[in-house]
Amino acid sequence: MNDQMNAPISSMPSGSGPTPFYQVWINALTKPNEQTFAAMANSGDAKATTAYLWVFAGSLVQIFFSALVQSAMMRNLLQQVGSNGNGGQFGGGGIGARLIGAICGAPVGAVIVTLFFAIGIYIIQWIAKMFGGKGTPDQLAYTMASIAAPYSIIAGLFILLSAIPFVGLCFSVILGIAGLYVLVLQVMAIKGVNQFGWGQAIGSLFIPGLVIGIFCGCLAFGAVALLGPAIRNAFNQINQSLTP
Repeated sequence: MNDQMNAPISSMPSGSGPTPFYQVWINALTKPNEQTFAAMANSGDAKATTAYLWVFAGSLVQIFFSALVQSAMMRNLLQQVGSNGNGGQFGGGGIGARLIGAICGAPVGAVIVTLFFAIGIYIIQWIAKMFGGKGTPDQLAYTMASIAAPYSIIAGLFILLSAIPFVGLCFSVILGIAGLYVLVLQVMAIKGVNQFGWGQAIGSLFIPGLVIGIFCGCLAFGAVALLGPAIRNAFNQINQSLTP
């Protein structure tokens, strides 16, 4: 679990221009090894501002397509409810209204996703430093964004295709498999940036989520324990009022 990288870390040759973003994305998705991400981290292009811009753009596309699909599904559902005798007023709102809603909502959602991405990067790198990692938040943000941004765009397209009747399930399954592949790439990116073993890379990625999950579970358990008597009393009062 403490194995080190076999190949030395190489940076971009001096005097070479910045690598086009699409080439960085292609390398991240099609060259799955820690040496790929180590080279990215040590290039002069590895900046957090670039990473946040990529994440924002990818999230913008994904949220826009998701909003279109979800609004269309909701409209169809409301139309079915209206056709069952509850009135046709539920079917209002055409494609123009859905498009405007997606255009207005997508940037807000993309900003929120980018904010959480930035927070997550600093938490992951903080854990990685505790494990002896040698990377920086800028390097980790750049490499992780090179995975997240293209995946978000691909996911948005697949979400759009998943709305196609009968064949949509196939696209959903493919998207799920791609999500697992992205997790593997993220572990490789953390390992390549910080130059430590697989165990430390996996821990750096999953420990923050585990801690947050335990914290949320404790909050939920505490809320249930505090509100439990009040909820039982409310149900008892309802039952008593319904009893003839």
